[in-house]
Amino acid sequence: MDILLIAIIAINVIVSFKGFGDQLFFRKYEFHIGSIKAGEQIRMLTSGFIHVDIAHLAFNMLTLFFFAPIILDQFNDLWFLYIYFGSLVAGSLLTYYFHKEEYSYRAVGASGAVTGIIYSAILLYPEMDLYLFFIPIGIPGYVFGIGYLLYSIYGMKTKRDNIGHTAHFGGAIGGYVITLAKEPHMFIDNTKMVVLLAIPIVILFYMHKTKKL
Repeated sequence: MDILLIAIIAINVIVSFKGFGDQLFFRKYEFHIGSIKAGEQIRMLTSGFIHVDIAHLAFNMLTLFFFAPIILDQFNDLWFLYIYFGSLVAGSLLTYYFHKEEYSYRAVGASGAVTGIIYSAILLYPEMDLYLFFIPIGIPGYVFGIGYLLYSIYGMKTKRDNIGHTAHFGGAIGGYVITLAKEPHMFIDNTKMVVLLAIPIVILFYMHKTKKL
């Protein structure tokens, strides 16, 4: 396993466990609209290393463990960091944009960064098969990616759970944009897939602009 991946997982585990046992620490570094508006923008980064509980942490780190090697095999460590942290920040920025008037809105977790890694991997290898525990057949990566973001839009609209769908979506945008910045030839070599994976992003901002979200 790449030492960089080990380090990122280790930091998430250490910071999260600190938060599990220290409520003041948790509250100080979580994503909180009111505090960010008061000048604590660092929360947009630190919140990506704090998790609600062990299950939340384990799910994000296992997902990162399986998808990160795809990016690390294709890019160097620096570009992996660009994608990881760029997606984390993109998730926080989109969350802030959509919830900026909700002063009590809170969120934590590496989901934005992890989703950016997933979407980057799908953009690089759109035909790869993904297997979900409740579906016995492989799902093409691009189908999963598009479906996941459409589901995220549904989650953002209905607000029926405590999942940070907006951060996931922002992270995916970050992974998509940074990967294309690194590999601009994909606009020509794989135009169809670049356009297909952009469809949910266009739908999101269209719905927001027309106040349907």
